[in-house]
Amino acid sequence: MAVHRVAVLALDGVVPLDLAIPAQIFTTRPETAYEATLCALDAKVTTTAGFALLADGGLEKVRTADTVIVPGFEPAVPVPDAVLGELAEARQRGRRVVSICTGAFALAAAGVLDGLHATTHWKHVDELERNFPAVSVDRDVLYVDEGDVLTSAGVCCGIDLCLHIVRRDLGAEVANQIARDLVAAPHRDGGQAQYVPAPVAAAGEASLSATREWALHRLDEALTLRVLARHAGLSQRTFMRRFAEETGTTPLRWLLSARLGRARELLETTDRSVDQVARDSGLGTAANLRLHFRRALDTTPTAYRRAFTRSTSGT
Repeated sequence: MAVHRVAVLALDGVVPLDLAIPAQIFTTRPETAYEATLCALDAKVTTTAGFALLADGGLEKVRTADTVIVPGFEPAVPVPDAVLGELAEARQRGRRVVSICTGAFALAAAGVLDGLHATTHWKHVDELERNFPAVSVDRDVLYVDEGDVLTSAGVCCGIDLCLHIVRRDLGAEVANQIARDLVAAPHRDGGQAQYVPAPVAAAGEASLSATREWALHRLDEALTLRVLARHAGLSQRTFMRRFAEETGTTPLRWLLSARLGRARELLETTDRSVDQVARDSGLGTAANLRLHFRRALDTTPTAYRRAFTRSTSGT
């Protein structure tokens, strides 16, 4: 497996968590070929947490990277021209350019986002839209994938985006394994709302995580809204409200995403027919599976299997 070089480009005023996310996800593992390097214009980088970091390399690491990731930083801090030039050149060379949170401001200032859709932290979407009118700002998403240019919303949405990139590169099985190692949700659709009004259950309310976990083990069954609400011990109306508050999406959209994820794993790791995969993932028929693959992934189940099949021996 060829080495895929990832340059995590830290700007002064970098958000430590934003930086740690790609550093952790793109660390070298037996099942991946990523090689991540922390780089910066100057060796010493300030952070929003009050401590400084030492970068492993300079801008030369950006020039040799296959993927360049800019973590969030204080957007009021001007981005040096040398950094903007490297980001623009990386884009021109066809490299993958990624931002987490307010890192989108650096990509926008470099012209990388011109004519594209992008997102950033919900607190800064107005500022991004105002300062960079050539960018189409998506407000209520976790991340935006424009091919070789990807942007994520605030902070922890960087986990969703980085796992999405792994899924694109290496398939759902590897991405889900990394998610399990991180104790993170294996997949959240990029179209989910980034701002969840009530991420913590109110006093006296239990989380619906147990119902979601229960459903994940029964994706091949008829999981209607009534069935899910009954398991949670709630009325359908209350269940829908609470589910949206906790996840930023609807129960049925969440189910579809989970079933597509299950179908992807089955296609990668088993030799079951497309009809069997459709039934076992809860998508019903091969025609329905193909429809959702085309809508969500712009490919077919058969083409996906050819691209991402992993044998059980790991070879």
